[in-house]
Amino acid sequence: MFASKASQDNALAMQDFPASAVLGEGLPTEAENYLRAAAAVYHDDEMAMRHLVEAQRIAPTHPATLIGLYRFHFYKGRLDETLAVARACLTRAAIDNSLPFDWRAVRPQDAKFGDYDAPQPRFFMFTLKGYAYLNMRLGDYEEGREAIEKLLELDPADKVGARVLLDVLDRMGEEDVD
Repeated sequence: MFASKASQDNALAMQDFPASAVLGEGLPTEAENYLRAAAAVYHDDEMAMRHLVEAQRIAPTHPATLIGLYRFHFYKGRLDETLAVARACLTRAAIDNSLPFDWRAVRPQDAKFGDYDAPQPRFFMFTLKGYAYLNMRLGDYEEGREAIEKLLELDPADKVGARVLLDVLDRMGEEDVD
């Protein structure tokens, strides 16, 4: 469902997006129109996906395009596809924040993770939270736990709410007692 490798290797794929890109800045108008069209026909999976693919063709690595794909797959219950998009979002967030590509190597001092008003570090953290959640839902609890623990290392004040996911993992297997 993603654009071809060749199109991802073009200049746009490596373009640095402004901090406000997660809010849609820098998104070509044509791609934005396709995202809006996909939302308007959300109930029609095939047509919505066509619009999303076109938006991605135009802006393959723009955060807004990736977020649109993520949401579509997530709300349709397509968790494997959502996880693939989450990985693409992590790569995009690593590039935009000048972070290591392996999220495990990211350190608290690498970006303004404590500044909730910094959109790019926040995009990285929420993407990592989604990645953790998806791994948990798909049964990879160890990967989910590692991602949550990384989030809590980067965000000790837990502004993104990772501790809730950790609590779920910790309670798994316990019997419900009334």
